[in-house]
Amino acid sequence: MHPNFEKLRTLYASRPAILAPMEDVTDSVFRRLCRTVGADIGMTEFVNVEGLLRGCRNAKRKIKLAEDDQLTAIQIYGADPERLAEAARFAETAEPLFLDINCGCWVPKICGRGAGAGWLREPEAMVAMVKLVVSNVSLPVTVKTRIGLGPESHMPIVDLARRLEDAGAAALTIHCRTAAMGHSGAADWTWAAKAREVVSIPVIVNGDVRSGEDAKRALDTTGCAGVMVGRRAIEHPWVFREIYGLLRGGVTVAPPTDEDRLELCRVHLRANVEERGEPYGVRVTRRHLSGYLAGMRGAAQLRQQLNHCDSLEGCLAILDTAVVRAAA
Repeated sequence: MHPNFEKLRTLYASRPAILAPMEDVTDSVFRRLCRTVGADIGMTEFVNVEGLLRGCRNAKRKIKLAEDDQLTAIQIYGADPERLAEAARFAETAEPLFLDINCGCWVPKICGRGAGAGWLREPEAMVAMVKLVVSNVSLPVTVKTRIGLGPESHMPIVDLARRLEDAGAAALTIHCRTAAMGHSGAADWTWAAKAREVVSIPVIVNGDVRSGEDAKRALDTTGCAGVMVGRRAIEHPWVFREIYGLLRGGVTVAPPTDEDRLELCRVHLRANVEERGEPYGVRVTRRHLSGYLAGMRGAAQLRQQLNHCDSLEGCLAILDTAVVRAAA
């Protein structure tokens, strides 16, 4: 058995906080940043199996893992079981912590083609696909999915959890909304609890975990092995610090200061420019800045200035000015 099975069991026993896979977000720079504030496990962006097998530069970039990026899983998606299995073998050569199959993406251009949450239309085919992928690799294989496609009458997650365990899945992450809900409505964590009760593999609860308190409540009410955080991390990666403090130390961590917020902007900008160069590295950081600066005096004006600056030097000068104002 691959040693990562034992490594994964140890990690799940610690009630981990996991950074969810998010397209154009969870690249190597952002994974590293989230680890500095307490994320235990990182996930890559979605890796299209067709792109990976064609040798697409972007797909190859997504699976490249640095020496300090080993507690990361590669998530793959596709609609063809054979191609998924072939891509899993290829992704395994990057030596991730484990491989994850995306069976939860609700976006129509993915789900509508049978990938992502599209697998929930045919649970039997989904189980057979997972079994095929598992049989083709030595690494642990996990599955991230939703509770169903639409109404409760079409919500197969409890029976599906049993069958995925039988197919060899090492763990299951459940986003507690249906595919039809997208990101709307409230996540119903009771479905993660129901699934956990019928399997022996770890179940990770996902959806509406926005604070340390949310994480503790999610774990206390579901008995799940860990929590996965998605959209909240984009604007507030300190959520991992909050979760770590409450779950590991039983303490409520103070919110970030203005100086913390400005410093994170600097760190992320520098890292993205080092990785991608200018001006692209500056531009891709902008999606995070409104959240990083939230609650600061003059945040709207500061965001506007940063959004109109394409150079690292210029952005750092803007932030230095803000530091002086924050200290005044």
